[in-house]
Order: sequence, then C-alpha cells, then structure tokens
Amino acid sequence: MKTTELIDINQRVPRYTSYPTAPHFHTGVSMKMYCEWLETLEPRDTLSLYFHIPYCQKLCWFCGCHTKIVNHYEPILNYLDFLEREVELVARHVTSTVQHVHFGGGSPTILKPDDFLRFMDLVRQCFTINPDAEIAVEMDPRNVDEKKIAVYAQTGVTRASLGVQDFNPRVQKAINRVQSYTLVRRVVETLRAKGINALNLDLIYGLPFQTLKSITETIEQTLSLEPSRISLFGYAHVPWMKKHQKLVPEEALPDSEQRRYMYEYAASILKDAGYIAIGLDHFAQPHDDLVLSTNNKTLQRNFQGYTTDTAKALIGMGVSAISSMPQGYVQNTTSGIDYAQIIKEGDLPLSRGIVLTEEDKLRRDIIMALMCTMEAPLDSTSYSKEMALLKPYIETGDVSYEDGMLKVHPSARNRLRMIASIFDSYLSTADHRYSCAS
Repeated sequence: MKTTELIDINQRVPRYTSYPTAPHFHTGVSMKMYCEWLETLEPRDTLSLYFHIPYCQKLCWFCGCHTKIVNHYEPILNYLDFLEREVELVARHVTSTVQHVHFGGGSPTILKPDDFLRFMDLVRQCFTINPDAEIAVEMDPRNVDEKKIAVYAQTGVTRASLGVQDFNPRVQKAINRVQSYTLVRRVVETLRAKGINALNLDLIYGLPFQTLKSITETIEQTLSLEPSRISLFGYAHVPWMKKHQKLVPEEALPDSEQRRYMYEYAASILKDAGYIAIGLDHFAQPHDDLVLSTNNKTLQRNFQGYTTDTAKALIGMGVSAISSMPQGYVQNTTSGIDYAQIIKEGDLPLSRGIVLTEEDKLRRDIIMALMCTMEAPLDSTSYSKEMALLKPYIETGDVSYEDGMLKVHPSARNRLRMIASIFDSYLSTADHRYSCAS
C-alpha cells in the first residue's frame, strides 16, 4: 500500500458538493440579500431548480438525507401546498430560463400522480422552462408504478435516478431497504417503454455484510439493466449526525482497506464493461453527456452530484434545500414547522447561508476542477503551503505538477476528496466530522 493510501485511509473530509461546505453556513445571509441575488439574474442567464420532497414511507438505515417517515398522505399534501407557495414567491424575483429541474428527497415518488402533475403545471406557469430542459426525478423502485411513470413522461421527465444500493438480500435487510432485482428490472423496463431512457442506477459500497463476491454480483446485475450512468458511492457512516444509522450493525461494516478493494474491484468491472469513469464516483456509457462534458472540461458538481448542468444559478426549494448563486449559498430551514410558518407570512424560508469572498471563489474553482476533471491550473507561489502538503502525493506519482497544471493520476481517483481538501481553508477550523475519504 502506498504511503498516501495510508495517509488517506481514515481521514474525514467533505464530499465537496459545494465550497465552502454547508457546515460553514451561518445566519448572516438575509432574505433581502437573497432576493437581491435572484434579481441580478438576467433573462439571458440560465438556471436550475431543485425541489426537495422530505418524506419516505420507510426509513433506510444507511440514509444521510433530510427526510421524515409518514404513514398517511395528509402531511405530504400540506407540505406540497407550502412548496407551491414557495415556488410562487421565488418566481416573482426570477426572469431567467430554466434548463434543469431535479426532484430529490426523501422520496419524490411518494407523491401521487395527480399531485405531481399539478405541481409541474404550476412550475411551468411560474418559470420559463427550456423545451430541451432535463427534468430528473430520484425514484424509489418500491413506490413507483406504471401510472406514476406515465405521468412523469407526460410532464416531460427525461431522466430517472433509481436507488439500488445493493441487490444482496442480506445486505438489504441490514440496511432496511429490501427490493428485489426483479422489481428494479420491471421499473426500468416500464420507464423505457414510456420513453424515459436516461437512467441512473445508484449503488453503495461499504455497507454491512458486503463482500467482494456480493458487490461483484450486484455490479453484474446492474450492468444487465444497461443504465446510461452508474454511481458508486461510499457509504457515509455518520451516526453522530444521523442517529438512525446506529441501527446499522457496525461490526458488519467493512474496514477502510476492504472499502478500498471493493471500490477498485467494482470500478474495474465497470470499466471492462465499457463504462467511462467520471470524477470521484460516477461511471457512464461512452455516448453519455457526462463523458462529453468531461472531455470538454465543462463537467460540474453540485448538491445532486456530477452534472452537465452549466446554469448560472441553482435555486433550491423545500425544507432544507440549498441554493447556489454566483454570490454565495443559502439554505432553507430544516424545520417543517418553521418552513410552513415563514411561508404563511409571505417570506422565503431561509435559515442560513454564506457570502463568497474572492478567496473562496478561487479555492472553490480549484477544488471543483480537481473533483470534476482531476486537474486544475495552479500558481505554486500563491499556494506554497498547499504544494508542501501535496509533496507526498507527488512523490508517489498520485499527483503531478508541471507547467502550472496540477493533475491527479487516474489510479488516485478514490483519493480525490483528500487531495482536494488540501485547498480547503475552512477544514482545519471545522467543528464538524465528515465521512471517511476512502
């Protein structure tokens, strides 16, 4: 094992879906400031919309998302009413064209077909949606049926992201997420039959009771479904943040070295099957737009992961949703009660955010370039401290620096987070524990 692998193996660093990361947001960003940011967007600018549906029918013990379990539909209807009001409030300040829409959660597929249809009608009334816009929905295969999929197709949904995690029954039971390969295959076939052909399948390594053999079987079953994209996320075990993760049997979790072997072996199978590695944890078929964006150096990373979305701003709506603007980030309140009350008063439900300094923007560009394209232009004089920290990686060949360009070797792909964290000026003073980098 390389020295740098020993350095990385138990380090806890952010996933860098933003910079600065969410733990460093504060209450100093006001609604007035955010509205001013929105109004600086011009009609010729493009933007993305994210809608958070924070409800599930059953709790997955591995989950790190902001969600709530409900046994009846009334809370969801009430929430949808307030989300619609937020859409109307935000739209008053925006004239830009929408090029990307994403539904996340929770489980967006918990919405009944008529309610999803009504909501999308409102979104189209309030915003100008580009006819070629990508509209993506995160889907739980356990609560998707043909009627829902028909409505998704009717409303213009172009991409579905299915949470598979693992097909092994023992692993599924240990994380409280039981769903058969047959069920997932049926959903995939129905999506394609309705014209939704852009499919992502999300897998997780590092789960309890996973082995090289079991994850190989999961990868092979996933490949048989021929998705255009496959994500291979490392399980983030953070029970100090997500109390329900204490239900995950820790004694059955693979250690850091086993996690590394799982990732590398799974990645090799995907590459042998013709998939192209993208950034930290995505794989795509050669014709997929993610590959084109990678080759063109236009790949982006945001709170939904890797994306081809180059919009100037991402507006998040719903409880806990985060918006990314040229000037900084803002996050909605994570309290459903506060969310409803603030919207009742006619205000946007912000709770915190951060204004980007010029230094933040420079470091963000470096970190995001490394996370997306595995290289970044760098002035070694301006970042002499960081160059010293990079020395072990340079000595092992994981990183090279030549003619002002910092490059990460493909073999060090699973250490991207650790390498990128060297440029994070907030990390040393953080009072927040992240997930392992391996």
